[in-house]
Amino acid sequence: MDPKLGRMTLREWVAVESDSVQPVPRLRQELLRMMAMAAEKLQRLGASVDSVDLGSQQLPGGQSLPLPPILLAELGNDPRKPTVCFYGHLDVQPAKQGDGWLADPYTLTEVDGKLYGRGATDNKGPVLAWINAVSTFGAVEQDLPVNVKFVLEGMEEAGSVGLEELVRREKERFFAGVDYILISDNLWLSRKKPALTYGTRGNSYFLVEVKCRTQDFHSGTFGGILHEPLADLVALLGSLVDSSGHILIPGIYDSVAPLTEDEKDTYKAVDLDLEEYRNSSQVEKFLFETKEEILMHLWRYPSLSIHGIEGAFDEPGAKTVIPGRVVGKFSIRLVPHMNVSVVEKQVKRHLEDVFSKRNSPNHMTVSMVVGLQPWLANTDDNQYLAAKRAIRTVFGREPDMIRDGSSIPIAKIFQDTLQKSVLMLPLGAVDDGEHSQNEKINRWNYIEGSKLFAAFFLEMAKLH
Repeated sequence: MDPKLGRMTLREWVAVESDSVQPVPRLRQELLRMMAMAAEKLQRLGASVDSVDLGSQQLPGGQSLPLPPILLAELGNDPRKPTVCFYGHLDVQPAKQGDGWLADPYTLTEVDGKLYGRGATDNKGPVLAWINAVSTFGAVEQDLPVNVKFVLEGMEEAGSVGLEELVRREKERFFAGVDYILISDNLWLSRKKPALTYGTRGNSYFLVEVKCRTQDFHSGTFGGILHEPLADLVALLGSLVDSSGHILIPGIYDSVAPLTEDEKDTYKAVDLDLEEYRNSSQVEKFLFETKEEILMHLWRYPSLSIHGIEGAFDEPGAKTVIPGRVVGKFSIRLVPHMNVSVVEKQVKRHLEDVFSKRNSPNHMTVSMVVGLQPWLANTDDNQYLAAKRAIRTVFGREPDMIRDGSSIPIAKIFQDTLQKSVLMLPLGAVDDGEHSQNEKINRWNYIEGSKLFAAFFLEMAKLH
């Protein structure tokens, strides 16, 4: 084994400010550096690495920035072994110490067994844990029990620019021999109990614009004689959901998968302390009283959230203004078997009906700007069985079987485009704080997670 193989640590990876969200040249150079470091790490592992050039990204202001390459790597091609493909990303959300971090977010800092740093859990830690697992077999001079492929990207936090097209293009080449795809880009539901994720909600994000004119009005001069755009918008937004969280758009629940008795039992088995969950969330009271109801409304029922209003006065002070144009923003989290295009039609029809009843001469426009389908896996697939066995080996207990209330679009892309089984095997604890201040991964999770991946290889080989 190359003695340099283990030198590139999580500390060194976190030190790279690989922020893909802010489109500035300095950060793009950091992203390119991050992908080059990862490519070198994979080559030292013995993998063949193809660094796929995606060209440049054209920004609205006319500026052009280079896109980081997507790394396609493979190690082993024994036809007798299963081929497992790991997807991960090496870009991060923006972070600066002044936002409330305990220390510099790009300096890995350990406090009480917690490794703080941007990207520690999302997603640099899990990517390195996978690499650690692969390198372990070489370190003990054992043959790797599976063939391994890697797909590592640098634009996940900015919408995975270019990834879907690459997956389609490589379907009959790089992905042709892949049996299973594994993603480790989400968290457990608990601090200590491991989990397997088998579903995510989709998302449809809407903008509803109400416009009288481009300029604002003085409320003393025009108040009382106008159909005010903001009043129209408040009525529209208020028509979407009631005080119990029930969505009021006609037909929206028609396609939701019916609840079965077997599914009910899975919620009962999940380890969730409601009181601890409420306290850690700093929420006085949830909409629902029981663990089962809360989990179902996070995972298997749609939800509608109102996010904001563009154009309304939101600064401190008392400005007597009537906005001439406002834009409301809301989204619906979708679940099986809801369809994005059907939901789009239902939303537009409902808002047009509500607006018409106001007899307003203002102009209303509704547009859907994001449309992501929900994803659900078959938990009887071999890799879910292998993952359960590996969790029992490493942690000595059964995992929570959970869904994720948010969206991870790449799972659906892989499943639909490649027709392969997708497994989500998270390593991070519920309090890791991905995307927020003081993001961390526990040293224990990082080490045991590396063991878990190695055990998963062994179990996968047995089942194949």
